[in-house]
This record gives sequence, C-alpha cells and structure tokens, in this order.
Amino acid sequence: MIKSKKISQYRFISHAFFDRKGGVSKGIYKSLNCGLGSKDKKSNIYKNLNIVSKKIGFKKKNLFLLHQVHSSKFFVIKNVPKKKLKGDGAITYKKNIALGILTADCAPVFIFDPTKKAIAVAHVGWKGAYKKIVTKIIKKLIYLGSQKKNLIVVIGPCIAQENYEVQNNFRIKFLNKSKNNKKYFKIIKNRIYFNLRDYIDGQLKNLRIKNIEIIKKNTYNGKNNFFSSRRSKKNNHDYGRNISVIMIK
Repeated sequence: MIKSKKISQYRFISHAFFDRKGGVSKGIYKSLNCGLGSKDKKSNIYKNLNIVSKKIGFKKKNLFLLHQVHSSKFFVIKNVPKKKLKGDGAITYKKNIALGILTADCAPVFIFDPTKKAIAVAHVGWKGAYKKIVTKIIKKLIYLGSQKKNLIVVIGPCIAQENYEVQNNFRIKFLNKSKNNKKYFKIIKNRIYFNLRDYIDGQLKNLRIKNIEIIKKNTYNGKNNFFSSRRSKKNNHDYGRNISVIMIK
C-alpha cells in the first residue's frame, strides 16, 4: 500500500495505491486481487474488497468502480449507481464515496483540489492517455470552479519504459498526433519502448499544472509486488488487478 506524500497532508482525504499484498486470493492471483474481470474466485475478490474498505474506511456499498474500457469518458458522481458505468474516470465532491480504479500496468491517476474539496480518478493506459482523459477531467474541474494552481495530481504505479515495448505503427500513431511525442520513445537494438508515465506528465505540464507527484514504481517488475498484465501474458496466464482508491472523509 502506497500513499501520496502530497495528499497525505490533508486529514479529510483517505487514499492508497494498493499492491498485490495483504489479500486472500491464491495461486496466480495471490493475494489482494480486486479485479472482478479476472478468473479468480468471486468470493475471494469480494473478501479482498472488504479488506480494502477497512483500510480506506468506506462502506462497501459506497465504493465506485467503473467498467473500464480504455476511453476518455468520465462521470461526475453524486451517488454510487447500482450498475457499473462504462468509462475510465470519475469526479466527486461528496463525502464517503470511494472512487476506485483497477490497473495491471496502466497508470492510476488521482486529481485532488483541497480548496474545492473535489477528488477525481482516471484509469490511464496508452489509449486513455492518447485520448487525453486526464486533460479532459482537469478541464471539467476548472469548469466546475477549480483553479489550476490548487490542483494536486498524482500518477500512481505503472509499467516503466524499459518494459513497455511497442511496435513501430504505435510510435507512428503518436508522432502523427505531435512530432513532440518523439521524446517519449526510445529505440534500443531495433526495439521501441514507450514512456507512459512521462507522456501523462507531459500532458499535465502542457496544462501548466505545477503540483505533480509521480510514484516511480514499475508494476512489471515482480519484486515490486504488483499485478502486471504484460508480465502475466508473457507466461500465457490470467492476471489479478491492483486497486487504487481515494475518498473525502
């Protein structure tokens, strides 16, 4: 469980980026698998979500999770809907609603406005980053009354560039969007590697967001104890999901 140094300064916020430790799941899902989209036993996943709820301090019914689809779609939440909404981000001003994001190499991003007491989350893989989901959420917060100077943005644990190999058509897609995107790619021995973390950070800097925290934990590296889609698929098996949660108390 990792906490943001910047967000931890505020007592009315409860949050954490969880790794795979501290749960009840077995085998390849060991142990804090919170992904209902995995093939793990549902009973174990619900027990793991209960463990997370106790750590953060929310009631199970107040956990908001999305049906994540690698989009730029997000919602302003006033209460937790009975059915999961399709999208990859959420904003709330309400107390005791826990906004959660599931990841397994993609970046979980928290956005926090301590002045307006607003929180937001985003699930950011390359598709979400390409579609500028974080930028769109920030622009919505500004429309709702936030000021850029007050926003704190935290990019959570995700896959590092050294393990994020991509094909040339992937690189061309980003270069066609902007020639400036060249700096987010490295070519080593004819292999191309993409820096997801820096790409998200670059979008924040383009927005002139100054209060940024980056948690430099590589989810692909097994020593860091995170679930990793890429690492698991390399071994041809299913994978668990890491959960990241933030809530206004």
